[in-house]
Amino acid sequence: MAGHSHWANISHKKGKQDKKRGALFTKLSKAIIAACKRGGGDPDSNLALRYALDKARKSSMPRDNIDRAIKKGTGESSGDIYENLLYEGYGPGGVAVLCDILTENRNRTAPEVRKIFEYRGGNLGTSGSVAWMFERKGMFLIPALGQTEDKLMEIVLEAGADDLSLQGESFQVLCPLDQFDSVSKTLEAAGVSTTLSEVTRIPQNTVELDAENANEVFMLLEELEEHEDIQNVTANFSVSEEIMAAYNSDD
Repeated sequence: MAGHSHWANISHKKGKQDKKRGALFTKLSKAIIAACKRGGGDPDSNLALRYALDKARKSSMPRDNIDRAIKKGTGESSGDIYENLLYEGYGPGGVAVLCDILTENRNRTAPEVRKIFEYRGGNLGTSGSVAWMFERKGMFLIPALGQTEDKLMEIVLEAGADDLSLQGESFQVLCPLDQFDSVSKTLEAAGVSTTLSEVTRIPQNTVELDAENANEVFMLLEELEEHEDIQNVTANFSVSEEIMAAYNSDD
């Protein structure tokens, strides 16, 4: 099973159960602020903002928090200026790892992320060291319960998606970046709910992990995702159904 889709699914489930809602809302606020600063406060004309708002709502972020973030991003109230960065590195077993960063202080963030990599048996690499192994795609996760693959295939392919596959309890839809908005609106119009909709990086090749290396990689990814400046984590591993089931049973 490919790591990019399964880790998105796993981290989403864990996020829903996570009691540290404040940390999650801080990340979501940063994404909204940064999107507004880049493209304005109108989600109809700002795809990044629409995506950030959708993610915030699916995470049950309070409306007041969302409104405050929009005001900071549009300059109606004071706020930090965030910088988008991509950190690249390797984890246990030679797994390539990408971290999407949103920070107001790269001099603080870089050593903190480097320390996580080193503590968990990996190393932070230089710019361009692993990003070439991934392709930017739009990704949607749709609960499989109540859906038929043929009907869903018809809906998403007509909207511009290029792949649909069953991943555990969810259907995964992939699409080119320029079709993300079209697929999102088509799913919404068809009444198809998603548990995750995001622009992510899909690995062109994956590294098959045994149970020991998989556990080490999972710990690295979990710790990276807990960092307040890291918005998304992507890795190019794959694991067996048995390893994934054992990991899920630890929740």
